[in-house]
Amino acid sequence: QELHKKEGSTCCHHKPYFLNMKSSTTTTCCVSAALLLAAAHNPTTLAFSPSSHVHSPAVALRSQQTRRTSLRLSAAAVATPSNDDSSSTTTTLTKQQKRIQQIRKEGGIFAFNTKFGALNPYAIYYGLVSIALGLVWFVALTFSQLFYKLTGGKLDKRRRLPVFFSHVWGTLLMLFTGCFPKVEGWDAIKEFHKSGRKAMFVANHNSWMDIPFLGHTIGWHNYKFVAKKELEKVPILGKAIKVAKNVLVDRSNRRSQLLTLKQGMKWLDDGVNLCTFPEGTRSRSGRLMPFKNGAFKMAHKAGKPVIPVSICGAAKVMPSYWMFPFKPAHNVCKVVVHEPIESEGKTEQELADGVRDAIVAGLPEEQRPLTTTQ
Repeated sequence: QELHKKEGSTCCHHKPYFLNMKSSTTTTCCVSAALLLAAAHNPTTLAFSPSSHVHSPAVALRSQQTRRTSLRLSAAAVATPSNDDSSSTTTTLTKQQKRIQQIRKEGGIFAFNTKFGALNPYAIYYGLVSIALGLVWFVALTFSQLFYKLTGGKLDKRRRLPVFFSHVWGTLLMLFTGCFPKVEGWDAIKEFHKSGRKAMFVANHNSWMDIPFLGHTIGWHNYKFVAKKELEKVPILGKAIKVAKNVLVDRSNRRSQLLTLKQGMKWLDDGVNLCTFPEGTRSRSGRLMPFKNGAFKMAHKAGKPVIPVSICGAAKVMPSYWMFPFKPAHNVCKVVVHEPIESEGKTEQELADGVRDAIVAGLPEEQRPLTTTQ
């Protein structure tokens, strides 16, 4: 309108577009003005130059149609998921399906998955037995805790009582569920116990079953586990760890690690065996992982021997994604006890290498590291 006022012409803005088709001058002028205003509000929508002046209403109509089409395409692009998202969903579903297939293959047609791990009828039975015995175990540990409080810790300074109760729980659990492993080299360990000496027992770790297997192998003797501090949070097991004064390692605290070292050495000097899994955690692949630095420092500094132990096939009855074992360990799992390796006259690294070589020698091919550098 301002443009027409300046040029002294009449404006067609009050008429519909199709009524002004005969008046080419005023229509062209109004369309040009409208397009110029649109360009001022959104420069990226229209681009003008002296050589690209609008000369007909058809141009404006095409421009509007192009703009609408562009908006529709943009909306469709937002609503349509990308190929990556679709591929990611497909991949996730495929992994879940593969896991279900693996669980059914291992645990039978009645196996199913939960957010806490897989279960089947045998696993449920194992869990119920474990919990039932665990309640009795908890009461016994509470009694031990009260006993130490009343006596001021002056009796049973080596905390043998809670270790005994824990060993009873593990033995009965394996008895009622058919989970005793076959043990090779048990004569060597019996002879070592007869000598009255104490040692650090070191084993590979790829299943929760490794813990009762190792305890069963050591037998009815006092021993303490060197474990990560996070295990204190596990129900009942955490209480057993604290009451028996097992050696807990807090990897985030350097000062705590030094105190742990001293505590472990003191137990060895006081005539208590130590047990540890030098990999630091369970192997998800089942193959032996690299050992953590300082895993043998306690035995080396205390001058005590290390007894390597190879645990074979524990993951065949309880992989990491099962809540409880899906079948009995009897005739499936095996524990190989090796000859003691003296720490005196060796560096800590030489001791670690010797123990690792012994453990690897006792493992089946599928549990050995892929390369010699692992």
